Amino acid sequence: MAENLIVPTMAEMMAEGKQPEILFWVGSAGSFDDRAKKITRAFVKILNNANVNFAVLGIEESCTGDVAKRAGNEFLFQMQAMMNIEILNAYEVKKIVTCDPHSFNCLKNEYPGLGGTYEVMHHTQFINQLIDEGRLNINRDTYKDKRITFHDPCYLGRANNEYNAPRDILKLTNANVVEMKRSKNSALCCGAGGAQMFKEPEKGDMDINVLRTEDALETQPNIIATGCPYCNTMMTDGVKFKEKEAEVKVLDIAELIANAQDL
Repeated sequence: MAENLIVPTMAEMMAEGKQPEILFWVGSAGSFDDRAKKITRAFVKILNNANVNFAVLGIEESCTGDVAKRAGNEFLFQMQAMMNIEILNAYEVKKIVTCDPHSFNCLKNEYPGLGGTYEVMHHTQFINQLIDEGRLNINRDTYKDKRITFHDPCYLGRANNEYNAPRDILKLTNANVVEMKRSKNSALCCGAGGAQMFKEPEKGDMDINVLRTEDALETQPNIIATGCPYCNTMMTDGVKFKEKEAEVKVLDIAELIANAQDL
């Protein structure tokens, strides 16, 4: 990898007696999925360029337990969650930022009941904040004349009522931001939520990710923007199914902004 990215761990920070501004929770997809790793790298590039003092847990980070909970295994969820909470509390973590809305929802809404209370932000909220504070400069003409449509992740939108942050960022790029007929609180799920990512779909006329991709393609976009690694996979598969890979890219907001940084 050509990029010279700086990614300190909490253990390294602790050894130096330092406390970072934020903990970047990478998540399972961002750690292990080759496509999602590109989103992780893009977000780290943003953090580095904005001079954000951050750290990751590294090998101490484990799955949040979200998938186990959605699949109905509450016992496994609590085991996984308690292990993470023990580590987070030992490091006295106060603020967490993640690119994964599933982790975001779980850490924000389900960990407090088990003794893990933190300020949790989705990466689109944090990027928006960095731009507002003047810590991150972007070239506002990078996507000029491009048509971009945003697919709302369920756990960011309907579950946590965050619709503005990703759109506010996209508007700053001077792109032509076009909404799908089903958007915001009426957006259609891509099909990956609730542990559905890890099983075959039920029988029906069409896979839900293909149906959602059709919603996006109706806007005639150059780019389908997402804010979730699982949505990214589902929409990418949908674009491939519709044989539109040559015309339409699926990119996370972090990738869009990393590409548009005015350094």
